[in-house]
Amino acid sequence: MPPLALSLGDPAGIGPEIVVKAWRALRQTGPAFVVIGDARILSGLAPVRVVADLAHGAAVFADAIPVLDLPAGAAIVAGQPNSDAADAIIGWIRTGAELALSGQAAALVTAPIAKAPLYAAGFRFPGHTEFLAEIAPPAGDGAGRGPLMMLAAGDLRVSLVTIHEPLSRVPALITLEAVVNAGQVTAAALTGDFGIARPRLAVAGLNPHAGEGGALGGEEIAVIAPAVAALRALGVDAAGPFPADSLFHEEARRRYDAVLCMYHDQALIPVKMLDFWGGVNITLGLPIVRTSPDHGVGFDIAGQGLARPDSLIAALRLAAQIAGRRVIPGTQYLFRPQPSTSQPAIPK
Repeated sequence: MPPLALSLGDPAGIGPEIVVKAWRALRQTGPAFVVIGDARILSGLAPVRVVADLAHGAAVFADAIPVLDLPAGAAIVAGQPNSDAADAIIGWIRTGAELALSGQAAALVTAPIAKAPLYAAGFRFPGHTEFLAEIAPPAGDGAGRGPLMMLAAGDLRVSLVTIHEPLSRVPALITLEAVVNAGQVTAAALTGDFGIARPRLAVAGLNPHAGEGGALGGEEIAVIAPAVAALRALGVDAAGPFPADSLFHEEARRRYDAVLCMYHDQALIPVKMLDFWGGVNITLGLPIVRTSPDHGVGFDIAGQGLARPDSLIAALRLAAQIAGRRVIPGTQYLFRPQPSTSQPAIPK
Protein backbone atom coordinates (compact mmCIF):
# COMPACT_ATOMS: atom_id res chain seq x y z
CA MET A 1 0.00 0.00 0.00
CA PRO A 2 1.35 3.50 -0.80
CA PRO A 3 2.14 5.89 2.07
CA LEU A 4 -0.41 8.35 3.43
CA ALA A 5 -0.39 12.01 2.45
CA LEU A 6 -0.44 14.32 5.49
CA SER A 7 -1.17 18.00 4.87
CA LEU A 8 0.61 20.21 7.41
CA GLY A 9 -2.40 22.38 8.30
CA ASP A 10 -1.89 25.87 9.68
CA PRO A 11 1.88 26.05 10.31
CA ALA A 12 1.41 28.66 13.05
CA GLY A 13 -0.63 26.21 15.09
CA ILE A 14 0.26 22.90 16.71
CA GLY A 15 0.34 21.07 13.36
CA PRO A 16 4.14 20.97 13.01
CA GLU A 17 4.59 19.79 16.61
CA ILE A 18 2.04 16.96 16.44
CA VAL A 19 3.37 15.87 13.03
CA VAL A 20 6.85 15.48 14.53
CA LYS A 21 5.52 13.64 17.58
CA ALA A 22 3.41 11.34 15.40
CA TRP A 23 6.45 10.53 13.24
CA ARG A 24 8.50 9.66 16.32
CA ALA A 25 5.73 7.33 17.50
CA LEU A 26 5.22 5.64 14.12
CA ARG A 27 8.63 5.71 12.40
CA GLN A 28 9.40 2.07 13.21
CA THR A 29 5.92 0.56 12.96
CA GLY A 30 4.10 2.77 10.45
CA PRO A 31 1.86 3.61 8.82
CA ALA A 32 4.30 5.66 6.75
CA PHE A 33 3.26 9.13 5.69
CA VAL A 34 4.64 11.97 3.61
CA VAL A 35 4.04 15.53 4.77
CA ILE A 36 2.68 17.98 2.21
CA GLY A 37 3.98 21.34 3.39
CA ASP A 38 6.99 23.54 4.08
CA ALA A 39 10.08 21.49 4.95
CA ARG A 40 11.77 24.50 6.55
CA ILE A 41 9.10 24.69 9.26
CA LEU A 42 9.73 21.09 10.34
CA SER A 43 13.50 21.06 9.91
CA GLY A 44 14.20 22.69 13.28
CA LEU A 45 12.11 20.08 15.11
CA ALA A 46 13.23 16.73 13.68
CA PRO A 47 15.24 15.14 10.86
CA VAL A 48 13.60 16.04 7.55
CA ARG A 49 14.12 14.63 4.06
CA VAL A 50 12.74 16.51 1.06
CA VAL A 51 11.36 13.98 -1.42
CA ALA A 52 10.29 14.22 -5.03
CA ASP A 53 7.50 11.67 -4.76
CA LEU A 54 5.63 9.59 -2.19
CA ALA A 55 7.38 6.32 -3.05
CA HIS A 56 10.70 7.89 -2.03
CA GLY A 57 9.03 9.13 1.14
CA ALA A 58 8.08 5.62 2.20
CA ALA A 59 11.69 4.49 1.74
CA VAL A 60 13.13 7.13 4.09
CA PHE A 61 10.31 7.25 6.66
CA ALA A 62 12.18 5.33 9.37
CA ASP A 63 15.08 7.80 9.28
CA ALA A 64 13.49 11.20 8.66
CA ILE A 65 10.17 12.93 8.10
CA PRO A 66 9.61 12.85 4.34
CA VAL A 67 8.28 16.16 3.02
CA LEU A 68 6.95 17.08 -0.38
CA ASP A 69 8.28 20.62 -0.08
CA LEU A 70 5.81 23.38 -0.94
CA PRO A 71 6.99 26.58 0.81
CA ALA A 72 4.51 28.60 2.84
CA GLY A 73 5.55 31.85 1.16
CA ALA A 74 5.07 33.82 4.37
CA ALA A 75 6.73 34.40 7.73
CA ILE A 76 5.51 31.78 10.19
CA VAL A 77 5.51 32.50 13.92
CA ALA A 78 4.06 29.95 16.31
CA GLY A 79 0.77 31.14 17.74
CA GLN A 80 0.35 33.97 15.22
CA PRO A 81 -1.85 33.03 12.24
CA ASN A 82 -0.87 34.74 8.99
CA SER A 83 -3.34 35.02 6.12
CA ASP A 84 -0.37 35.44 3.75
CA ALA A 85 0.16 31.69 4.13
CA ALA A 86 -3.47 30.88 3.19
CA ASP A 87 -2.77 30.04 -0.44
CA ALA A 88 -0.05 27.60 0.60
CA ILE A 89 -2.24 25.95 3.26
CA ILE A 90 -5.06 25.49 0.74
CA GLY A 91 -2.57 24.20 -1.82
CA TRP A 92 -1.23 21.59 0.62
CA ILE A 93 -4.73 20.19 1.09
CA ARG A 94 -5.43 20.21 -2.64
CA THR A 95 -2.14 18.49 -3.44
CA GLY A 96 -2.76 15.80 -0.84
CA ALA A 97 -6.26 15.14 -2.17
CA GLU A 98 -4.99 14.92 -5.74
CA LEU A 99 -2.29 12.46 -4.68
CA ALA A 100 -4.94 10.31 -3.03
CA LEU A 101 -7.19 10.55 -6.10
CA SER A 102 -4.33 9.43 -8.34
CA GLY A 103 -3.49 6.46 -6.12
CA GLN A 104 -0.03 7.77 -5.26
CA ALA A 105 -1.22 8.20 -1.66
CA ALA A 106 -3.30 5.55 0.10
CA ALA A 107 -5.29 8.23 1.92
CA LEU A 108 -5.28 11.88 2.94
CA VAL A 109 -4.86 12.91 6.57
CA THR A 110 -5.22 16.62 7.30
CA ALA A 111 -3.67 18.50 10.21
CA PRO A 112 -5.86 21.27 11.68
CA ILE A 113 -6.57 24.53 9.88
CA ALA A 114 -7.95 27.82 11.20
CA LYS A 115 -10.79 29.15 9.08
CA ALA A 116 -10.44 32.90 9.78
CA PRO A 117 -7.02 33.39 8.09
CA LEU A 118 -8.27 31.40 5.09
CA TYR A 119 -11.49 33.39 4.86
CA ALA A 120 -9.44 36.58 4.84
CA ALA A 121 -7.71 35.26 1.71
CA GLY A 122 -10.97 34.36 -0.04
CA PHE A 123 -11.50 30.75 1.03
CA ARG A 124 -15.23 30.12 0.62
CA PHE A 125 -15.76 26.77 2.32
CA PRO A 126 -16.91 26.15 5.92
CA GLY A 127 -14.14 23.58 6.42
CA HIS A 128 -12.08 20.70 5.05
CA THR A 129 -15.11 18.50 4.40
CA GLU A 130 -16.82 20.87 2.01
CA PHE A 131 -13.56 21.83 0.25
CA LEU A 132 -12.63 18.20 -0.36
CA ALA A 133 -16.05 17.55 -1.91
CA GLU A 134 -15.13 20.04 -4.64
CA ILE A 135 -11.67 18.54 -5.25
CA ALA A 136 -12.85 14.93 -5.10
CA PRO A 137 -16.55 15.02 -6.00
CA PRO A 138 -18.62 12.20 -4.51
CA ALA A 139 -20.16 9.83 -7.02
CA GLY A 140 -23.87 9.15 -6.69
CA ASP A 141 -24.30 5.37 -6.76
CA GLY A 142 -27.84 4.91 -5.52
CA ALA A 143 -26.70 4.33 -1.94
CA GLY A 144 -26.45 7.94 -0.79
CA ARG A 145 -24.10 10.74 -1.64
CA GLY A 146 -21.38 12.37 0.47
CA PRO A 147 -19.57 14.12 1.80
CA LEU A 148 -20.60 13.27 5.32
CA MET A 149 -18.73 13.87 8.56
CA MET A 150 -18.22 10.97 10.94
CA LEU A 151 -16.40 11.11 14.29
CA ALA A 152 -15.01 8.06 16.08
CA ALA A 153 -13.83 7.81 19.69
CA GLY A 154 -13.54 4.64 21.72
CA ASP A 155 -16.59 2.52 20.90
CA LEU A 156 -18.63 5.49 19.63
CA ARG A 157 -19.18 6.53 16.03
CA VAL A 158 -21.41 9.45 15.09
CA SER A 159 -22.27 10.95 11.72
CA LEU A 160 -23.97 14.25 10.99
CA VAL A 161 -26.95 15.25 8.85
CA THR A 162 -25.85 18.91 9.01
CA ILE A 163 -22.26 19.98 9.63
CA HIS A 164 -21.04 23.56 9.97
CA GLU A 165 -24.39 25.34 10.12
CA PRO A 166 -25.71 27.99 12.53
CA LEU A 167 -28.14 26.38 14.95
CA SER A 168 -30.90 28.72 13.76
CA ARG A 169 -30.70 27.18 10.28
CA VAL A 170 -30.63 23.54 11.29
CA PRO A 171 -34.40 22.79 11.50
CA ALA A 172 -34.98 23.87 7.90
CA LEU A 173 -32.10 21.65 6.75
CA ILE A 174 -33.47 18.51 8.43
CA THR A 175 -35.38 17.12 5.46
CA LEU A 176 -36.49 13.61 4.61
CA GLU A 177 -33.97 13.48 1.78
CA ALA A 178 -31.09 14.73 3.95
CA VAL A 179 -31.70 12.22 6.74
CA VAL A 180 -32.16 9.28 4.36
CA ASN A 181 -29.03 10.22 2.41
CA ALA A 182 -26.94 10.53 5.58
CA GLY A 183 -28.24 7.19 6.83
CA GLN A 184 -27.39 5.45 3.56
CA VAL A 185 -23.87 6.91 3.41
CA THR A 186 -23.23 5.99 7.04
CA ALA A 187 -24.48 2.41 6.63
CA ALA A 188 -22.40 1.93 3.47
CA ALA A 189 -19.27 3.19 5.26
CA LEU A 190 -19.84 0.98 8.29
CA THR A 191 -19.89 -2.01 5.95
CA GLY A 192 -17.23 -1.01 3.42
CA ASP A 193 -14.76 0.90 5.59
CA PHE A 194 -15.32 -0.62 9.04
CA GLY A 195 -16.15 -4.20 8.08
CA ILE A 196 -19.51 -4.41 9.87
CA ALA A 197 -21.63 -6.80 7.83
CA ARG A 198 -25.01 -5.78 9.30
CA PRO A 199 -24.59 -2.29 10.77
CA ARG A 200 -27.10 -0.96 13.28
CA LEU A 201 -27.90 2.74 13.04
CA ALA A 202 -29.50 4.76 15.85
CA VAL A 203 -31.09 8.04 14.75
CA ALA A 204 -31.19 10.95 17.19
CA GLY A 205 -34.08 13.36 17.45
CA LEU A 206 -33.66 17.08 16.92
CA ASN A 207 -35.67 18.42 19.85
CA PRO A 208 -35.54 17.75 23.62
CA HIS A 209 -37.02 14.32 24.42
CA ALA A 210 -37.23 13.69 20.66
CA GLY A 211 -40.08 16.16 20.48
CA GLU A 212 -42.18 14.61 23.28
CA GLY A 213 -44.85 13.44 20.84
CA GLY A 214 -44.96 16.83 19.13
CA ALA A 215 -45.23 18.94 22.29
CA LEU A 216 -41.59 20.11 22.02
CA GLY A 217 -41.25 20.25 18.27
CA GLY A 218 -42.64 18.55 15.20
CA GLU A 219 -39.55 17.54 13.21
CA GLU A 220 -39.45 14.04 14.67
CA ILE A 221 -43.03 13.27 13.58
CA ALA A 222 -42.96 15.12 10.26
CA VAL A 223 -39.45 14.29 9.04
CA ILE A 224 -37.18 12.07 11.13
CA ALA A 225 -39.53 9.15 11.85
CA PRO A 226 -40.57 8.90 8.18
CA ALA A 227 -36.89 9.02 7.21
CA VAL A 228 -36.16 6.12 9.57
CA ALA A 229 -39.01 4.16 7.99
CA ALA A 230 -37.63 4.95 4.53
CA LEU A 231 -34.17 3.76 5.55
CA ARG A 232 -35.60 0.49 6.83
CA ALA A 233 -37.46 0.04 3.55
CA LEU A 234 -34.11 0.50 1.78
CA GLY A 235 -32.55 -2.28 3.86
CA VAL A 236 -30.78 -0.16 6.49
CA ASP A 237 -31.18 -1.40 10.08
CA ALA A 238 -32.15 2.02 11.44
CA ALA A 239 -34.11 2.84 14.60
CA GLY A 240 -35.35 6.05 16.18
CA PRO A 241 -35.71 8.91 16.56
CA PHE A 242 -34.31 8.68 20.09
CA PRO A 243 -33.82 11.45 22.68
CA ALA A 244 -30.19 12.49 22.36
CA ASP A 245 -29.69 12.94 26.11
CA SER A 246 -29.97 9.17 26.72
CA LEU A 247 -28.27 7.91 23.58
CA PHE A 248 -24.56 8.04 24.39
CA HIS A 249 -24.01 6.32 27.74
CA GLU A 250 -22.10 3.04 27.89
CA GLU A 251 -25.07 0.68 27.92
CA ALA A 252 -26.79 2.50 25.06
CA ARG A 253 -23.64 2.33 22.93
CA ARG A 254 -23.82 -1.47 22.94
CA ARG A 255 -27.09 -1.33 20.97
CA TYR A 256 -25.80 0.32 17.78
CA ASP A 257 -22.75 0.72 15.54
CA ALA A 258 -23.22 4.45 14.85
CA VAL A 259 -25.54 7.31 15.73
CA LEU A 260 -26.95 9.62 13.07
CA CYS A 261 -27.00 13.08 14.66
CA MET A 262 -28.89 16.11 13.42
CA TYR A 263 -26.34 18.87 14.09
CA HIS A 264 -22.72 19.58 14.97
CA ASP A 265 -22.69 19.83 18.76
CA GLN A 266 -25.15 16.98 19.24
CA ALA A 267 -22.47 14.72 17.73
CA LEU A 268 -19.20 16.30 18.82
CA ILE A 269 -19.91 16.86 22.51
CA PRO A 270 -20.32 13.14 23.36
CA VAL A 271 -17.29 12.24 21.24
CA LYS A 272 -15.08 14.76 22.99
CA MET A 273 -16.43 13.85 26.42
CA LEU A 274 -15.65 10.18 25.75
CA ASP A 275 -12.11 10.76 24.47
CA PHE A 276 -11.06 14.35 23.94
CA TRP A 277 -7.50 13.40 22.97
CA GLY A 278 -8.09 10.42 20.73
CA GLY A 279 -11.12 11.22 18.57
CA VAL A 280 -10.88 10.98 14.78
CA ASN A 281 -12.80 12.82 12.07
CA ILE A 282 -13.59 10.71 8.97
CA THR A 283 -15.09 12.10 5.77
CA LEU A 284 -17.53 9.57 4.33
CA GLY A 285 -18.80 9.36 0.79
CA LEU A 286 -15.70 10.58 -1.04
CA PRO A 287 -13.74 8.61 -3.64
CA ILE A 288 -10.69 8.99 -1.36
CA VAL A 289 -10.04 8.06 2.25
CA ARG A 290 -9.71 11.15 4.44
CA THR A 291 -9.28 11.44 8.21
CA SER A 292 -8.12 14.16 10.57
CA PRO A 293 -7.54 14.76 14.27
CA ASP A 294 -10.65 15.90 16.10
CA HIS A 295 -9.27 19.15 17.49
CA GLY A 296 -8.29 22.62 16.37
CA VAL A 297 -5.09 24.49 15.66
CA GLY A 298 -4.19 25.30 19.29
CA PHE A 299 -2.66 28.71 18.65
CA ASP A 300 -2.61 29.32 22.42
CA ILE A 301 -0.14 26.47 23.03
CA ALA A 302 1.68 26.41 19.69
CA GLY A 303 5.46 26.26 19.94
CA GLN A 304 5.45 25.39 23.65
CA GLY A 305 5.87 21.62 23.39
CA LEU A 306 2.50 20.98 25.07
CA ALA A 307 0.48 19.58 22.17
CA ARG A 308 -0.50 15.91 22.25
CA PRO A 309 -0.35 13.81 19.07
CA ASP A 310 -2.89 11.18 20.17
CA SER A 311 -5.65 12.23 17.80
CA LEU A 312 -3.32 12.61 14.82
CA ILE A 313 -1.76 9.19 15.47
CA ALA A 314 -5.25 7.70 15.69
CA ALA A 315 -6.24 9.46 12.44
CA LEU A 316 -3.17 8.11 10.62
CA ARG A 317 -3.75 4.56 11.83
CA LEU A 318 -7.45 4.65 11.01
CA ALA A 319 -6.78 6.07 7.52
CA ALA A 320 -4.37 3.22 6.83
CA GLN A 321 -6.85 0.63 8.08
CA ILE A 322 -9.69 1.99 5.93
CA ALA A 323 -7.42 2.29 2.90
CA GLY A 324 -6.26 -1.30 3.41
CA ARG A 325 -9.83 -2.50 3.62
CA ARG A 326 -10.71 -0.73 0.39
CA VAL A 327 -7.62 -2.05 -1.37
CA ILE A 328 -7.83 -5.60 0.00
CA PRO A 329 -11.43 -6.75 0.57
CA GLY A 330 -11.69 -8.81 3.72
CA THR A 331 -8.71 -7.20 5.47
CA GLN A 332 -9.35 -7.38 9.20
CA TYR A 333 -10.22 -4.05 10.76
CA LEU A 334 -7.68 -3.87 13.56
CA PHE A 335 -7.67 -0.31 14.83
CA ARG A 336 -10.10 1.47 17.06
CA PRO A 337 -9.13 4.71 18.87
CA GLN A 338 -8.75 4.05 22.59
CA PRO A 339 -9.63 6.59 25.31
CA SER A 340 -6.73 8.54 26.79
CA THR A 341 -6.41 9.16 30.51
CA SER A 342 -3.92 11.97 31.17
CA GLN A 343 -4.96 15.58 30.67
CA PRO A 344 -2.37 18.21 29.66
CA ALA A 345 -3.20 21.56 28.04
CA ILE A 346 -6.25 21.56 25.74
CA PRO A 347 -5.83 22.90 22.17
CA LYS A 348 -8.43 25.57 21.41
